[in-house]
This record gives sequence, C-alpha cells and structure tokens, in this order.
Amino acid sequence: FFLFKEFNYLFIIVSLKKKRMTDCDCDCGSILSKEDVKKAKMTEEENYNTDPVTLARFIMEDDHMHREEHGKTRTSLCFILNAVGVAAKVTANAVQNAGTQGLYALGGDANQSGEDQKKLDVLANNVFVNVLKNTKKVNVMISEEIDNAIVMEGLDWARYVLVFDPLDGSSNIECNVSVGTIFGIYHTDDKKLATLEDGLQPGRKMIAAGYVLYSSSVVMCLSVGKGVNMFTLEPTFGEFIMTRRNWKIPSAPKKIYSCNMGNCHKWDKATRAFLKWTREEGGGYSQRYVGSMVSDVHRTLLYGGIFFYPADKKNTKGKLRLVYECCPMAFLIEAAGGIATNGKKAILDLKPEDIHERSPIYLGCERDVKKFLEFVALEEAGKLGDIGIGL
Repeated sequence: FFLFKEFNYLFIIVSLKKKRMTDCDCDCGSILSKEDVKKAKMTEEENYNTDPVTLARFIMEDDHMHREEHGKTRTSLCFILNAVGVAAKVTANAVQNAGTQGLYALGGDANQSGEDQKKLDVLANNVFVNVLKNTKKVNVMISEEIDNAIVMEGLDWARYVLVFDPLDGSSNIECNVSVGTIFGIYHTDDKKLATLEDGLQPGRKMIAAGYVLYSSSVVMCLSVGKGVNMFTLEPTFGEFIMTRRNWKIPSAPKKIYSCNMGNCHKWDKATRAFLKWTREEGGGYSQRYVGSMVSDVHRTLLYGGIFFYPADKKNTKGKLRLVYECCPMAFLIEAAGGIATNGKKAILDLKPEDIHERSPIYLGCERDVKKFLEFVALEEAGKLGDIGIGL
C-alpha cells in the first residue's frame, strides 16, 4: 500500500514538472517555454527522416513506373524482391550471432567447388531457398551451395529464375570480415513456367541483380535495370531504407586496384603489365583487397578503381562463378557507369554452358578497365615483352 501511495506521489510530481517545463507562460522559472519546445520539435523533424523510402516502397514505385512505360505490371518481381529482403534480414541476424550460436563450425559437406561448407553457408542457403520458394513466383533456383538447379514442383505460373551465392566470403567470417549475398533474377515471357535454360542466358538478359553486404551495417545494393540504388537496414524498426538513389561510380574515381597479389606470378602478361603500370606510371595507385567479393565490389562502386580475379595456371578458366557471382556484379557495375569484362568480352555478353561455370573478371570504373584492355590489345599484338614477376 505504501509503495503504491509513494508511486502515485512520484507520478504527480513528475507530471507537474513536465507541465512546468512545457506549458508555463508566466515568469515562474520554467525551464522551457512553449516557443523553446516548438523550436526543439522543428529541429528534431529537420534532423529526422520523416518520409523514408523503404525497399518495399521503392519496389512498388518502380512497378508503377514500369506499368506506365511498358503498359504491364511486374507484380511477381515485387514479391520476389521483397522476399529477398526478408531472407537478407534473417541471414544478417544469423551472421551477427554466428559466434554465440556455433555457426562458424563446418557443416560436414563440401559444395560443388570442393570448398568445405560451414553451418552458416548451409543456413543462409536454406533461408533463401525456403523464403523464395514460398513466393510461388520462382520456378528455378541456382545456388553455389547446391550441385544441381532446384526446380519447383506443382506450380502453374512461375516465370522467374533466381541465381544466388547465399554467403560470399564465408571462409573469412571467423575473423569478422564482411560477407554478403549475391543474387540475380531472370524472367521469361515465352511460357508459363521458367526452365533451367532461362537461368543460362547471358547476364544482359537479367531483369534485376544485387547484393547484400553484412558488415558494421547491412546494405542492400539493387538494380532493376536503371541505375543502382542502395538501402541500409535500420535496426530499430527492421526496414531497408534508401540511402543512395541512382548511384554512379564517381567521375573522378580513386586510384585503387583490388586483387589477390599472392597469385600475380601465375597471371597472364596483360594483367601483370597493368599491375606494373599502376605501380610505376599510374601515379599513386593503392592496393585494397578484402577477399570477399561483395566487400571489394562495394568499395569499387563507392570509390572507383578496379577489382579483378584473373585466370591463372591453376584455375585456367578463372575462379569466380559466372552465373551467380560475375553476372550479377557486372550488371550492377554497368548500371553504375562502369565496365565488366573477362579480358576479351563483356561479362554480360557471355553465354553460360553450366550453372557452376567459372570466369575471369575485371570490373570497375571506365578509366582503369579501359587501361587494362589496352594491355590486352598489346599482348594480342605480340608487343608486350617479358614483364617478370618482381611486382
């Protein structure tokens, strides 16, 4: 009883103080006048985003614009992109809690590349498969973690193919290196159900692509064919909020090259000649390499420069996968005004023959990729001498 009574007294005192601080018009020593409170509220609104563009809102607005331009809607794509956002949130939570939940351990199997799968790889893969399966809009899924394509059963109308690497860079996650999810989406108008062949089209046939970076913040980078848009996960209310609209690689890009220099002695002459140029004639290039493709491409999009993973004597066809790593990233880079090539042809013009096909890749700002291609032309013309390995 006494505690209850004391609580009532405390509540009355706090209420009176609150009224004194905000409502008093006389000169009675109040801390804040009504005018002060009004100014404080205005300042708070100026500093707070009261009209956030969420991922869901952006997707709906894009669908409305597509309907006005082309006379037809892409409602199914809206479902799929929203589902990708949900799967990314679940995966982000798993990544942040991987240490306490014992998800760093190996899952017991190896993926199609011969790499040992971690529990987190398996979890991320299962999350994306299950969330996308339940949209009933995707008929075929191609994942790095599964040997064969997943073809849905029992669907009457599903014209989309999703290709994805559920957790790129997971081999480094124990030391808290940033990791990510890469995805691309294909569509067919020719039939009611998409088939595996629809996922083996050149990347230029994609209708959307993106990645999700799990780091100090969770960032989704997305292109639906026009420009690149970035969304940051707001942890307080769990929504992806647009933070960069129609992003382009800077017109004055930084001088950065990103590659695994430990393999440089195995590379072709053109690649080694380009590296030598960056060090001796390029004027102050810096090397930045994380070892997680999502992280390295994210930096390249923001700052410019070039990221490359060439073929070498051991991996004669390259190491990164064309379908669900190279093509989605090339789609984003080109949408942001950059170039992506395998050294001979644009990545988006390559026609995959296998779902796990590999490819060399060089992507980044026009300045650096074009300079690299100059060395490719010199090598093809037989005009490059011995470059050596002393880089």
